[in-house]
Amino acid sequence: MTKLKVCGMRNKENIQSLLEVQPDYMGFIFYEKSPRFVGEELDADFLLSFPRSVKKVGVFVNAHPDFILKNVKKYGLELVQLHGNETPEVCRGLRSRGLTIIKAFALDNNFNFARLNNYKSFCDYFLFDTKSESYGGTGQAFNWDILKNYDNEKPFFLSGGISPVHVEMITELKGMNMHAVDINSLFENEPGSKDVEKIKVFAKQLRQAFQVPHV
Repeated sequence: MTKLKVCGMRNKENIQSLLEVQPDYMGFIFYEKSPRFVGEELDADFLLSFPRSVKKVGVFVNAHPDFILKNVKKYGLELVQLHGNETPEVCRGLRSRGLTIIKAFALDNNFNFARLNNYKSFCDYFLFDTKSESYGGTGQAFNWDILKNYDNEKPFFLSGGISPVHVEMITELKGMNMHAVDINSLFENEPGSKDVEKIKVFAKQLRQAFQVPHV
């Protein structure tokens, strides 16, 4: 069953409301140039008290390993999302420290999936986002047809401009090794503040669409 990741969280009250929706993953952005950068807003004790069913993902862009490890420990992050130009060696080094690694790639129609081969041994998941001048945050979806060129060897997160109207299109990817759908800006009232009611409806539709039928 495809899981749900809600990314770009930072406000305690907003996070508390979202926990009631029970997303599988909640993402926190540790990149200063992002409008959703957590800064000093995150309450570490609150994050450490999360239910085990909601996994915390730290999103980093070309960050020093020590900075990543410090925040993993401080906030109890279960996964690390590398959203920059990190090399396979960087992924290997972090994974050797016991971290679960999501490596993000920015896709356009010319993306060469052979690029992923050197990363496969050192990552647990891939994340496919829309190519842009910055690192994500475009609010635009890429052409999902190019995923037909992916070998499905490694489970992936589908990201980039996913909105409430995309559920039906997402179900067309059912045959793929899609681990989770990653939503962010198109479910916001403002950067870093999510419309929880909108997410609640989307989560219900997604879960119904991917329900395993009873035999």
